[in-house]
Amino acid sequence: MHMDPSSLRYILGLKLRKFRQKKDLGLKDIAARADLSISYLSEIEKGRKYPKPVKLLALAQALGVSFDELVSLKVDDELGPITDILDSPFIREFPFHLYGIEMERLLQLVTEAPSKATALIRTALEINHTYDIQVEHFLFAALRSYQHMHQNYFADIERAATKFLDGHRTTYGEVSAETLKARLADEYGTRVVYKSFEHFPALQTLRSVRIPGRKPKLLVNDRLLASQKAFSLARELGYSCLGLKDRSSTSSPLKVESFDQAINDFSAAYFAGAVMIPRDPLVAHLEAFFKRPKWSANDLLAIASDYRSTPETFFYRLSQLLPKFFGLEQLTFLRFTHEPATALLRLSKILNMSQLPIFHGLEPDEHYCRRWTGIRLLETFAAHQAGEGRPLSKEEGSAGDVMATAQRAMFQAADMDFFVITLTRPLALVAGKHSSVSLGILIDRTFKRRVRFWNDPAVQQVEVNLTCERCGLSDDECDLRAAPPTLFRATETRRQQEEQLAELMAEDR
Repeated sequence: MHMDPSSLRYILGLKLRKFRQKKDLGLKDIAARADLSISYLSEIEKGRKYPKPVKLLALAQALGVSFDELVSLKVDDELGPITDILDSPFIREFPFHLYGIEMERLLQLVTEAPSKATALIRTALEINHTYDIQVEHFLFAALRSYQHMHQNYFADIERAATKFLDGHRTTYGEVSAETLKARLADEYGTRVVYKSFEHFPALQTLRSVRIPGRKPKLLVNDRLLASQKAFSLARELGYSCLGLKDRSSTSSPLKVESFDQAINDFSAAYFAGAVMIPRDPLVAHLEAFFKRPKWSANDLLAIASDYRSTPETFFYRLSQLLPKFFGLEQLTFLRFTHEPATALLRLSKILNMSQLPIFHGLEPDEHYCRRWTGIRLLETFAAHQAGEGRPLSKEEGSAGDVMATAQRAMFQAADMDFFVITLTRPLALVAGKHSSVSLGILIDRTFKRRVRFWNDPAVQQVEVNLTCERCGLSDDECDLRAAPPTLFRATETRRQQEEQLAELMAEDR
């Protein structure tokens, strides 16, 4: 069995504690017999220290066991779950420390209730195999939780971005790709090359690839929009400015090896967004926009165009600033991609900072509600791109290749009302595909106080659900249904069974 040093320390600590407790000896007793300090012995048991051979021999003698018995990786049936835990990529990589859990405490719980722990571990492994849950899924879930814990706002990265901008005397909209390219070359020795990936079909959707070395090279996909090229360069600068070492070499990581890598990639992207869309000007723009009595899609598009960024970057930046500066904490960020030729619709990104139960990865088994503005605008956008579009309604607007709209979405199951803003555009790297990004903000007291147009009658109020399968609206109430309400009916059947069972039991008492 091959184990890393931390696993060796944990196994030694657990075996030491077990041998000591079997002989009903305290730390003080063993420390005295082995001529070690109590504090050092405690560190060994917690898996934080691994003694030199001479001290291990003294410990074995103090416990009355052989040296091999103490240091061997072999464990008895009672400690069997420990090796399952230490062998698990999920356990090794999951950032328990973010939640105040130390590895030694987790292992201690296993040793205190080994039979229950074994059942728990085997259940987790079975779920993992049944649903093909990868370590990356857990790491990204941990990252989203980390963002939620900090309201998706990170002051240290904001300060680094502000320092960078101050050093270049730039304001919003003035950071060009050439400025960033020169900074990468002059200060960090990274050469930027705009390159076609057409000879590498599987890589054509990547925005950039970093070639490491004494003089690193950043290959940037030359099919990107100017704003996307600038973002890619700013992201690369983020790794250097923030001193981030563990990282992916591609814009979208092909594989996530650790939580450090996931959080570093996120931090570099956060830095890029803060450089491309500086905090203070955008907050001022939003303050003025929210004070307007009427919703205007074109006014929002005008603000977004000032920052020369993609709709996704713009909305994601909003998700970072709205909780901190406006008190709008319950947000949802959704990105859908749509291929009109095949009718393929996919939820490709989600950040849910609300209590709304939005699940990722339901397709193809379930169909997201077609009443959502992010999906409806994609269909409208596709029709306009094909020259078959209807006139835009009052809540819609367009500027160039970008279209915008808003809706008030009333979620049936959660009894929650969201103001949802959506921007849609064609994808630069995938011909024939479009993307929509939606930012939903809970309509609560704070939202009503900060946003004057929250109840603008021009913004359509729509009753929505998560998926068609979970929705109880009849065909007469919804003409957009993409699948029958199978899950809703199953839930209703169970509810009726429970009610009628209670009635039956009450009758026969």
